[in-house]
Amino acid sequence: MIQIVKKRKIWLTFSGLLSAVAIIFIAIWGLNFGIDFTGGSLLEVNFLNVNPGVDQVRQALVNIDLSSLSVQPTEDNSFILRFQEASEEMHQDILADLSSLAKELNPDSMIDELRFESVGPSIGQELKTKALYAIVIALVGIVLYIAWAFNKVSKPVASWKYGLTAVISLAHNVIIVLGVFAILGRFFDFEINTPFVAAILTVLGYSVNDTIVVFDRVRENLPKSDDDFETTVNLSINQSLSRSINTSVTTLIVLLSVLFFGGVTIRSFILALSIGVFIGTYSSIFLASPLLVVWEKFNK
Repeated sequence: MIQIVKKRKIWLTFSGLLSAVAIIFIAIWGLNFGIDFTGGSLLEVNFLNVNPGVDQVRQALVNIDLSSLSVQPTEDNSFILRFQEASEEMHQDILADLSSLAKELNPDSMIDELRFESVGPSIGQELKTKALYAIVIALVGIVLYIAWAFNKVSKPVASWKYGLTAVISLAHNVIIVLGVFAILGRFFDFEINTPFVAAILTVLGYSVNDTIVVFDRVRENLPKSDDDFETTVNLSINQSLSRSINTSVTTLIVLLSVLFFGGVTIRSFILALSIGVFIGTYSSIFLASPLLVVWEKFNK
């Protein structure tokens, strides 16, 4: 049997240092928010009789100073371009350069502007607030549900502490993901956008599911175990260890396949999910369950 709980000081220290480093990176560099949160413009164009690639569209606009440019291909040779708010003059320059690209690829080709919209900074700030509310409400809901689900487990750790322990683990996971994206945003221009928030909420759901599997095994073992709480928790972790690792590895294989072979537009979403799944598996085994033992020792 692997003695995971007995070495809890190592895991808790490592998690604490990792979280501290992530918080430092976030505080120093901040997060690179995209136009969903900072405001910006959206332009959708359709290329007639020609099908350029994303890189060709980006290269055609290289001479225009567009901040946070995102090029998303859609069906029927159409593209959605997102960038920081632009003047009408810049808007016309973009159309002219795209038209030149179309003519260069096919003399009989032209472009059709389908829509042009602008998102003001006030709307971006509203999205930030709603995203924060969504995460907080999800965390509170998780605490309440776990406390209710474990209400028959009152000794040696109260049921609400299972929920609080799960949320501490989830907060650890989110901080690590944000810290990684603070680094990626600083050096590789990765942006925080609406799909990223969806990825964070998905990570919360996935991670708490993995944690609950271990907690539920603890709940099953407690009434029939003659060992102390620490030994029972360690036994429960070992019983669910292979299940947690196998589930996470198969999930990561799918996510990494999409990351390497999928489009650029979903890169941030998939990368956040991949990091979250990996960290979530680690925290459910090496952080959440040992924290239960810390609660029990503290009560004594």
